[in-house]
Amino acid sequence: MHPIDLRSDTVTLPTNEMLEAISKAELGDDVFQEDPTVNKLEHLAAKTFNKESAIFMPSGTMANLVAVLTHCQRGDEVILGDQSHTFLYEAGGISSFGGVHSRQIKNYDDGTMRLEDIKNSVRKKDVHFPPSRLVCLENTHNRCFGMPLDINYINKVSEIVKNNSMMLHVDGARIFNAAAALNKSVAELTSEVDSVSFCLSKGLSAPSGSLLCGKKEFIEKARFNRKALGGGMRQSGILAATGIVALNKMPKKIIKDHQNASTLAKGLNAISGISIDLEKVKTNIIYFKLNHSKIDSVTLINSMLKKNIKFFELGPNWFRLVTHAGINEEDIEHVLIQFKDLFSKI
Repeated sequence: MHPIDLRSDTVTLPTNEMLEAISKAELGDDVFQEDPTVNKLEHLAAKTFNKESAIFMPSGTMANLVAVLTHCQRGDEVILGDQSHTFLYEAGGISSFGGVHSRQIKNYDDGTMRLEDIKNSVRKKDVHFPPSRLVCLENTHNRCFGMPLDINYINKVSEIVKNNSMMLHVDGARIFNAAAALNKSVAELTSEVDSVSFCLSKGLSAPSGSLLCGKKEFIEKARFNRKALGGGMRQSGILAATGIVALNKMPKKIIKDHQNASTLAKGLNAISGISIDLEKVKTNIIYFKLNHSKIDSVTLINSMLKKNIKFFELGPNWFRLVTHAGINEEDIEHVLIQFKDLFSKI
């Protein structure tokens, strides 16, 4: 059996059409904004999100960092969730590179921060406090069960932001998953936000890269910050070519990843010793709790590795599985068979 890698959707490989696009990509120097393939991708991204402009980034981490650096000055404060990717998994870049202070609010299981908490976290003008400049949301929310944030919630946050002369950024690394789950377009989900980043190399299956979208003036400033961080690439149309295919072809396939996740979650939850809140499996991310008297986490991980099945333990007896374009229905069936076999023997 071939390896079944459920650790993350970042393990997706480019499609044959993407590989073919690389060989045909028209190239130039993107730092001079002369790579026609990058320019085409940026135009496509801006059009897809109904924003004025977009810029190609090497990674989602850099896209979020550049967004914060562009919206904020040193000493400003960002309001964001305590389980957000920007706070937990981006090396503290907004503080170390931008001198930007973070104010964390509790994330709930649905990925939201309470509107009242956001309102109460906006600083009053006082020399003792850093100015509140930006609110960051994450959609879908990785640490919060891959839950999608709906339009009504996003727009209510936007209203708070506007009433306080602030900006709203969305880390949309998996926003196409949110769009599929909510049956909305990414443009609808981000119509009231000032900037949005999204990843090409997760559910969209491109090998690398992210984009940052927003107003033209914002993207012009972002281009400077990208260069300052070492993110200016030359003939990056080789990567952009795969991104064009990804944007044009992959979003409509994401719903299949969600269906596979649902099938897998239901099957695992039926096994004694595994607990999954099925109401929280809305996209392609599954979290499950192991509670078995004879099977511990080491036994489970090692047993599945022997069957070429990979996934992460994120905490004591707390695991994450992620479906993606590299996982098909047969893979899901095989995983369930192996889990059932292990738990039935002990």
